[in-house]
Amino acid sequence: MRIGFAVPQSGPWATPENMRRVAARAEELGYHELWTFQRLLYPVGHPMGPTYRGVHDPLVTLAHLSGITGTIRLGVAVVNAYVQPVVLAKQLATLQTLSGGRVSAGIGLGWVPEEFEAAGVGMERRGRRGEEFVELLRKAWTDDVVEHDGEFYRVPAAHIDPKPAPAPPQILLGGTAEVALRRAGRLADGWISSSREDLSAVEGRIALIKEAIAAAGRDAASFRYVCRGVTQVRPAGAEDARRPLTGTYEQIRQDVAALAAAGVTDVFHDLNFDKEIVTADAGEAMRRAEEALEALAP
Repeated sequence: MRIGFAVPQSGPWATPENMRRVAARAEELGYHELWTFQRLLYPVGHPMGPTYRGVHDPLVTLAHLSGITGTIRLGVAVVNAYVQPVVLAKQLATLQTLSGGRVSAGIGLGWVPEEFEAAGVGMERRGRRGEEFVELLRKAWTDDVVEHDGEFYRVPAAHIDPKPAPAPPQILLGGTAEVALRRAGRLADGWISSSREDLSAVEGRIALIKEAIAAAGRDAASFRYVCRGVTQVRPAGAEDARRPLTGTYEQIRQDVAALAAAGVTDVFHDLNFDKEIVTADAGEAMRRAEEALEALAP
């Protein structure tokens, strides 16, 4: 099991100084990967909660942190496929090269209609759009001459250079529906769960993905099953019905072990989805985050 940690990205604690502190300390403690997420906008009156109210750009954040770290991987979970794929391919290729090949590129279909509207992209046929999106990313990263005439995207014959070095970023796909899980098994280097994932169902989702990998004749050995850990540290007995990754440090570590037994290869602890963190004073939030970094370290 590989353990990662999400950087401060939402709320008062998401300052440049705190991002750098978390990144540096996570690398010192041996965490495998730093993680970010995307939220383009927050529709007025939307009930999605304080985590999404103000979120820094995930790729700019990772680019900044790549310059102060040297070994820890850099993941985004996820960039949604309403952005322009050739522009994203260029950004990810540059980040991959500048970071020395440390990038995990999570791609999602998106679920907020207002974000699609603001990006000038329709929500219809998102699954098919996502497949073509991944196809175009890979072309941009590997083909000498990139030419594409698809249902959603067109690229005239062109060179899109430089290519990412030492290799293209890993592509992870999100989703929980059966069709999305099978798509990940067919197309991606890994699957990543959402912040709303029912962790008790993860083992079944992994089984479906493995079926799709086998049906596509792909190598299953290197496929990653990544769990976004909506981690909430609470005192013992704080909840009558405890959800996974919420509770004492010992309970959280036991939950991580249970996820490993279910087939999860990577867990990252994300405090951005703890309302007590994103609504707290920045100093108090960082005090709790630094304690969690130490207590949950690999």
